[in-house]
Amino acid sequence: MSTASDLRPRVSTDIHLLDQAAWASLTGPHARFAEGPGRALRYPVGVSPIMAVPPVVDERVWADVLALVGPGGAAMLSGDPFTPPDGWQVELAVPGVQLIATGALESRPGDGLVTLGAADVPEMLDLVSRTRPGPFEPRTHELGTYLGVRREGALVAMAGERLHPTGFTEISAVCTDPAHRGEGLATTLVRAVAHNIRDRGETPFMHAARDNAGAVGLYLSMGFELRREVLFSVLRSPSDAG
Repeated sequence: MSTASDLRPRVSTDIHLLDQAAWASLTGPHARFAEGPGRALRYPVGVSPIMAVPPVVDERVWADVLALVGPGGAAMLSGDPFTPPDGWQVELAVPGVQLIATGALESRPGDGLVTLGAADVPEMLDLVSRTRPGPFEPRTHELGTYLGVRREGALVAMAGERLHPTGFTEISAVCTDPAHRGEGLATTLVRAVAHNIRDRGETPFMHAARDNAGAVGLYLSMGFELRREVLFSVLRSPSDAG
């Protein structure tokens, strides 16, 4: 039985789109959101702070990243560890894992779930601020379908779709109000979001912090497999660059 500490990939590592999932998303199905000079792309402010670079990162790529963020700007990147040029600072480096759904994942619509949209954003942001599932902005819900659970009218859990490489969709922002944990809401939501993804003929995948043993263990038990390790990085450009 898989455990959160067993990081050996269980599926083929030839799914190259997922090696740079943000890049594959912004140059693929999410190209309409892409902003940037070509070798560095990002989602619009308010949609997501995620940025992307191509699989091969050289000095031309770093020049485009600098042009995108400006002097003293922050670049949020994920994938393999990055070695930035002199003058850049690594402000954050969080080890993570990438998981992909296998045939063992049972996906199905969830009873009593609600589809969330613009009118729900204040509650979504409040829930995220209290549970910290990862980056979530006022327009993140535009990236895909977000589902929620309400109790007595209040939003107490949610999950939805974020990165979208061709043929794959990331399940993200899985979070539950602390007062409602242990009710199986995260499992219900992940199964339901996965159902929608598979209904389009796509494969669900996820990211999680490596040390979030509870979340990783849950996803493994549901039928996800560990595909690879990733590093979530925030890099600061030189303030005197110009």
